[in-house]
Amino acid sequence: MTATAADLRLLLPELLIAAGAVAVLLAGTALPAPRQALLRWLAVGVAAGGLGAVAAVPPSGAVAFWGAYARDPLAAALQGVVLVGTVLALVLSGEYVSRTRLDAAEFYALVLMAALGAMLMAASADLLLLFVGLETLSVPLYVLAALARADVRSQEAGLKYFLLGAFATAFFLYGVALAFGATGSTALAALAGARPTATLRAAVALLTTGLAFKAAVVPFHVWAPDVYEGAPLPVTAYMAVVAKVGAFAAFLRVFVATLGPRAGEWGAVLAAGAVLTMVVGNVAALHQTSIKRLLAYSSIAHAGFLLTGVLAASPAGTAAVVFYLLAYTVMTLGAFAVVLMVRRADGEADRIADLAGLASRSPALGAAMAVFMASLTGLPPTAGFAAKFFVFTAALDAGYTGVVVVAVLSSVVSAYYYLRVASTLFSGPPAADVALVADRWVPAALLLLSAGTVLLGVFPAPVLEAVRQVAAVLR
Repeated sequence: MTATAADLRLLLPELLIAAGAVAVLLAGTALPAPRQALLRWLAVGVAAGGLGAVAAVPPSGAVAFWGAYARDPLAAALQGVVLVGTVLALVLSGEYVSRTRLDAAEFYALVLMAALGAMLMAASADLLLLFVGLETLSVPLYVLAALARADVRSQEAGLKYFLLGAFATAFFLYGVALAFGATGSTALAALAGARPTATLRAAVALLTTGLAFKAAVVPFHVWAPDVYEGAPLPVTAYMAVVAKVGAFAAFLRVFVATLGPRAGEWGAVLAAGAVLTMVVGNVAALHQTSIKRLLAYSSIAHAGFLLTGVLAASPAGTAAVVFYLLAYTVMTLGAFAVVLMVRRADGEADRIADLAGLASRSPALGAAMAVFMASLTGLPPTAGFAAKFFVFTAALDAGYTGVVVVAVLSSVVSAYYYLRVASTLFSGPPAADVALVADRWVPAALLLLSAGTVLLGVFPAPVLEAVRQVAAVLR
């Protein structure tokens, strides 16, 4: 069997990103050190081109590569979120990469490769392609976490992420093998029509373990705080977004699009995972003094909120999860963008105390961070409020009232640590060893992220109308 021209045409966005990553690496060998900054714009152009290709290739529901790859509205929407996050992360990273002398070619190429992995996961209709996407996403992130070779914390983060990720990969791959043994196929459609045997249940449990690790769902979350804290700041920001989108794209493919009619069999397990994830993430975040560790636990808590939308196993729940992923991308990158602009004399300003008095030094920066913290809390009128409202409504309609009650109470708890950060911005004098650093593009990206956070909350209707098409794939 060989791939046809029609197959390759459907795969155009992924091919463009893969070719672009190679081009960035090759250009890195040709450009002298003083001109390596140009690689950022080459990578941005590739990611923006991929976004254009996603828009240009109609999400018709066609399949390619013998049914393993699906070009449908769900894939298009999720790939759009991945590439929007990638463009913004690349723009934000340039000044940091130049200032800290990270290998620019490796950094930008690996960012594009991770995006490629998440895109493949979003379009997977077969467990083997899902595995390929998972590894294409994971391996670049392992390397990126350890990219600051002179920093022991970065090396430790990369090694820890790799070792724990390898275990999760083994679980996932063993689940694929058991699924093949139970159904005689690795196609997701085969799982949907298979008789629910013990082998098949074991397969689904192992697949869930692998995905839960990538999404940082409790009890598979322990890697997140240490890896987030040790990785270079732009890597942490990007990892928080792209890994979450890739993992929940897979959750939607497996649990909603494939096993949705059997929601009664797995609903209780995912509900328990969602509750534990929200509670552990929010309670652990209360005592953090590092902004990177706080955002790591915040990421864990938001995985629980996203699972609440998956639980609904309905078109409305799927649309809500896609909207949530977009909102999470915007507000999380925004929060990291502010931290990127603050620097201590001896390195990253990653303590919450380093943000003291930031509003008096830069009122616009303080106001932007306050908006991102309000949105992460879920306060109106922000993107975070609209996202939580949609996932909670979908879960209530599906009968998960108890889970939604826990989610609301968890949101109340989260207000303490998010608003603690916001209050720090407006209190006390700025630390003497803390300075503001950024090139002109970081404020521009920050302005876009701030506007997106507010507009998604005040005018969610246009985006909702677009993501409603996602539901068509589940009808």
